[in-house]
Amino acid sequence: MTESIQTKRIHSIDALRGFALAGVALVHMVEQYIAGPTPEGFMEGVNSLPDQIVQVILQLFFTGKFFALFSILFGLSFTIQMKSAEDKNIQFGRRFLWRAALLFVIGYIHQLFYRGDILTVYAVLAPLLIPFYKIPTKWILITAGFIFLGIPRFIAYFIFGGESITGIHPMMDITNPQVLAYFETIKNGSLIEVFKTNAVYGMLTKIDFQMSIFGRFYYTFGYFLIGLWLGRIELFKNLEAYAKKIKNVMLWSVAVMLVSVVITFATFATIAQPIDNTSFHFTLGMNFMDWVNICMAIIIFCGFLLLYQNKKWEDRLLFFAPYGKMALTNYILQSVIGTFILFGWGLGYLGQIRFSFLFIMALLLITVQATVSKYWLMKFKYGPIEWLWRSGTYMKWQPFLKKEE
Repeated sequence: MTESIQTKRIHSIDALRGFALAGVALVHMVEQYIAGPTPEGFMEGVNSLPDQIVQVILQLFFTGKFFALFSILFGLSFTIQMKSAEDKNIQFGRRFLWRAALLFVIGYIHQLFYRGDILTVYAVLAPLLIPFYKIPTKWILITAGFIFLGIPRFIAYFIFGGESITGIHPMMDITNPQVLAYFETIKNGSLIEVFKTNAVYGMLTKIDFQMSIFGRFYYTFGYFLIGLWLGRIELFKNLEAYAKKIKNVMLWSVAVMLVSVVITFATFATIAQPIDNTSFHFTLGMNFMDWVNICMAIIIFCGFLLLYQNKKWEDRLLFFAPYGKMALTNYILQSVIGTFILFGWGLGYLGQIRFSFLFIMALLLITVQATVSKYWLMKFKYGPIEWLWRSGTYMKWQPFLKKEE
């Protein structure tokens, strides 16, 4: 493989990671970094037709889809790291475990600002990738299929019955005093008060969301496995060779998604009102909805790869490459900026900015971060948090400036 092909492959991964992070940023900003139910009447008076259109667009094309892309790329990065270490006759497994432990610490600090943090979840799941690295490919795909069929979700339902796993309160009960108290804290509380509530209560609500019938924990690992598999077949090294298969997968995903949409609507339409989100009927509907999300994520993934093979589109999509190379720094920084704008410890605009304006603000934030990342990487090898993480991984300060060797 020539150096130019190798560089192009790395840039394509960074560009896709940045693209995925941009989608995550849009969702989080429009959701106002609440990561949970909101009190009745929230956004009343600032929720016009354009705002509702933005919500529908986000639900259809962004929510649950770009997180999937981000997770797939985590599994892919694991495979690349392990393969690179193997080529150098280095055992990377233990260092990867230490790297995951450091990621948990970074994620927990991020959790203090935003309880929807995904880094702590990645860190807990990451060690499970190690035993899968050596097993036959068919078992990787079988395990991923087992997860995407929703089996872990149904097991969780039959064990916990749709109730809180941590025992704090029903997850979606917007009248619960704990839910209202949390909202009051992020809306009017000080930074220390937000940190305190996110440190424990916020983590417990996240565990509920991740491991209950919502199933995000299980699906995340499924996406990790898909990323591992993509690394094993070296998709990004051979995009042109896989072009026809990528198109076929995209077309099949469109067909399956359309069927899943019909099934999802039919399932939720037959749920008795008011909806009991602890019922098996609701759990079944959530499962079909996630099939829609999976298919849409695949469509976006395949569409990106196909566009990237077109020179004009490649140049456009490379806009996201610096943003993606500094994904860890940008992910955390966008949460700090977003919560500062919205939460009471900052400017306190929670519930006062229209969804359409929040969408525009997110686009501006992405543009600024991508531009800053581009110029930062002209001088530095890594983003600041990436550099700290890498230095901690190897227990040695890593070269930071590009002129350093």
